Amino acid sequence: MKAFFPYAETTAGITVRVAPRYLDEQSDPDSGEWAWSYHIRVENGSTDDVQLLSRHWIITDGDGRVDHVRGEGVVGDQPVIVPGGSYDYVSGCPLPTSSGTMTGTFTMAAREVLFDVAIPLFSLDTPGARVVH
Repeated sequence: MKAFFPYAETTAGITVRVAPRYLDEQSDPDSGEWAWSYHIRVENGSTDDVQLLSRHWIITDGDGRVDHVRGEGVVGDQPVIVPGGSYDYVSGCPLPTSSGTMTGTFTMAAREVLFDVAIPLFSLDTPGARVVH
């Protein structure tokens, strides 16, 4: 699984896995625009149903500029994940630099208790660009 999802972090039995991919066809370096997709898998290793309520992304570009993005759910959904189950989605991120990083948290609910689950820090790398970690 690490080959497909090179980044993973577990909090309170919930594992978040990430697989970023540079989108050459959607990038225009001559105009200062680079784009990536990222595939997220949230796995419920706990004994309770959990619901993903909101997200908080911390996006840092290659020049060190930081952007915080908050919102309800993910890709228009607030999924409930049963014990042993998982939820996958794909989204994207544009940057004004050829590299950067993303990290953050998902706010989850289980048994009417809210808790944050860490999203692992992952790199947005352009092939041949300097790597930011």
